[in-house]
Amino acid sequence: MLEIKNLHVELEEEGKQILKGVDLTVEAGKVHAIMGPNGSGKSTLSYVLSGRDGYRVTDGSASLLGEDILEMEPEARAAAGLFLAFQYPVEIPGVGNMTFLRTALNAQRKLRGEDEVSAADFLKLVREKAKTLKIDAEMLKRPVNVGFSGGEKKRNEILQMAMLEPKMCILDETDSGLDVDAMKLVSDGVNALRDAGRGFLVITHYQRLLDHIKPDVVHIMSDGRIIKTGGPELALEVEKNGYADLLAEAV
Repeated sequence: MLEIKNLHVELEEEGKQILKGVDLTVEAGKVHAIMGPNGSGKSTLSYVLSGRDGYRVTDGSASLLGEDILEMEPEARAAAGLFLAFQYPVEIPGVGNMTFLRTALNAQRKLRGEDEVSAADFLKLVREKAKTLKIDAEMLKRPVNVGFSGGEKKRNEILQMAMLEPKMCILDETDSGLDVDAMKLVSDGVNALRDAGRGFLVITHYQRLLDHIKPDVVHIMSDGRIIKTGGPELALEVEKNGYADLLAEAV
């Protein structure tokens, strides 16, 4: 599904190296979680995969379904099946949520050579998906994320993911700023999308999200590298003991 080999990345302006040889394979149907201290490169990895400006790949590769994505524009990566849920979703004043969702959906379908979704079919689909995430009709009518609470913004991100049906979903600290109820709603939306043809990469600081989104594999990242990989018990170890012992092992 997603295959990353020896990925090295630096900041364009500063020339500072952030990723220092990341190797990671996310298989179809699997959920991989990445944990690690602040500044370890977790969010940078998500940004680079999605095509955000400001980063320079100096070595290595990243492919989705066998196709090199590092040479693609961000919109081409999205059309190829990559989705990034942001830690801090931005507000877009003046752009209605429904308009945004339908435009994004049809833009991706057009890039893939598929027919656009009609207004009637879109309305039926978005209402169905929104109901699952407990997003009311008024939220759909408002500008994108404007005036939304933290939990509403994250649910709106998961609604976008549900509408676009990507092959590879990257969640960058989706649990940030969520209370227990909002986290469960977001997690339920993610779990509803789990299937044999879709992969997930969940970036988080906390075990509590992984109580709801149960990962198949957990990676620990530090200083731009993945230093340890294990099962769900690895996240429990971090929750109990912190990162100190794992970092010492990696030295």
